[in-house]
Amino acid sequence: MEGVVATVVCVVTVVLGIAVLLAFSGIKMLYQYERGVVFMLGKYQGTREPGLAFIIPIIQSMRRVDMRIKTADIPRQEVMTKDNIPMLVNAVVYFKVVSPEDVIIKIEDHMFAVRQYTQAALRDVIGNSEMDFVLTEREQIADSIKEIVDAETSGWGVDVESIKIQEVELPSEMKRAMAKQAEAERERRAMIIASQGELSASENLAQAAETLARSSGALHLRTLQTIRDIAADPSEKIVLFMPSDLAGAISKVVEGKKE
Repeated sequence: MEGVVATVVCVVTVVLGIAVLLAFSGIKMLYQYERGVVFMLGKYQGTREPGLAFIIPIIQSMRRVDMRIKTADIPRQEVMTKDNIPMLVNAVVYFKVVSPEDVIIKIEDHMFAVRQYTQAALRDVIGNSEMDFVLTEREQIADSIKEIVDAETSGWGVDVESIKIQEVELPSEMKRAMAKQAEAERERRAMIIASQGELSASENLAQAAETLARSSGALHLRTLQTIRDIAADPSEKIVLFMPSDLAGAISKVVEGKKE
């Protein structure tokens, strides 16, 4: 009799131990950035908030979902623009989960799906745009890609925060052509600036000539000043043909001094 009792006690102890272990195994802790999607016998039952959560072992199961913003790199790929210019483009997409139950139930791998869909949308948007638009309007290109991806991924329980185009690389021959174009543009601007300077100088000279023409004495004084500047260098011999009116003005000045 005592042996039977001992056996029963042993069995009860084992059963209680297993029950306690199962009970402890059903206690789950969720961090602030996590949500728990609970299934009972394979059917969705509810979503657990952060903190301690208890599930019935064997009957229930829980899948953890990270609610933080994630980044997915879009690998570099060759894309043909609308004007048939090949370019290498890579980007990065920032997204987060807004509906944990949809992410678990409706799609198998939401991160892989977001990456692939963004890659396809990038090809479509750039393929319908010309090269100059892609190079100058990266933000608008990224916004167009975001609208396409966000419209699709919202049904998966994912919200796309932003998409950034990191790098756009052109073929080497296109780079050389653009460099030549930029150099020609700089030369054109330099010629315009030089011509504007010459025009301004000619206008100033015309105004000065008009002012000197109003007074014969001022013109004569300017001529004498020019002769003095030229004669400052004794190593050169200079022959000047002076106008008759200038000679007459000089003779008048000399006679005035004699008187």
